[in-house]
Amino acid sequence: QVQLLESGGGLVQAGGSLRLSCAASRRTFSSGAMGWFRQAPGKERDFVAGISWSGGSTYYADSVKGRFTIFRDNAKNTVYLQMNSLKPEDTAVYYCAAALSYASARRSVEDYDYWGQGTQVTVSS
Repeated sequence: QVQLLESGGGLVQAGGSLRLSCAASRRTFSSGAMGWFRQAPGKERDFVAGISWSGGSTYYADSVKGRFTIFRDNAKNTVYLQMNSLKPEDTAVYYCAAALSYASARRSVEDYDYWGQGTQVTVSS
């Protein structure tokens, strides 16, 4: 069983930055792809960013390209999402997820096996 614990969410003004962290509970984290998703009230859970097991390849949703960066530290079993130039439309609960069956970065929610509990990000205008 893999447990994922997100942290770093909060309230920020538009144009500001936040860094989300996701710590995994076991060492096999380093062999699988990881990703971040978000869900706003009344909406579906959407892909934000994904990263391969090595960290060598990444994918981003068009809405966050150039503003968000996903990276990982396998020695610390942790994946991060650096969010810059935040906009009010980025407001959502952000979820970390692990796709341990895949080495390459994944976009689809169906590819992910384990999910964190979510952390709220609120961007005020």
